[in-house]
Amino acid sequence: MTVDYTQPPQQPGTSQRGWWSRNWKWVVPVGCLSVLLGIAAFAGIIIAAVFGAIRSTDAYKGALRAAQNDQRVIAALGTPMEPGLFAGGNVNINGGTGHAEIDIPIKGPKGKGTIYAEATKSAGDWTYSVLKVKVEGGPTIDLLSRE
Repeated sequence: MTVDYTQPPQQPGTSQRGWWSRNWKWVVPVGCLSVLLGIAAFAGIIIAAVFGAIRSTDAYKGALRAAQNDQRVIAALGTPMEPGLFAGGNVNINGGTGHAEIDIPIKGPKGKGTIYAEATKSAGDWTYSVLKVKVEGGPTIDLLSRE
């Protein structure tokens, strides 16, 4: 008879535990954490895609450019003026027509504000019906009026 000394002797009436019973205490938390991280990553991708889509529109770019070039906004917020990460709103484009209602957080060395814009696209060109900058703790500047 050959004796295997690499395995501990087994007591009569006891059975060796399976892999799951030995490892469940770390498999369950790691598995749950993996699922939660996957959901968070998916949500992050969706959010980035939505904000990226808004930021890539000509309505967004035109509103931001108008605010960055307006002397009243420059006086209130200073330069350089940068947009915030989370632009919000709704943009619908269908070929050469469309409609946009967006708000863009902006900040400069002197303060923060929000650009509010409503625009309609016709024949490929955006026309703004509302284009204002609300300065935090300050005035609302109407970019469509040149006062």
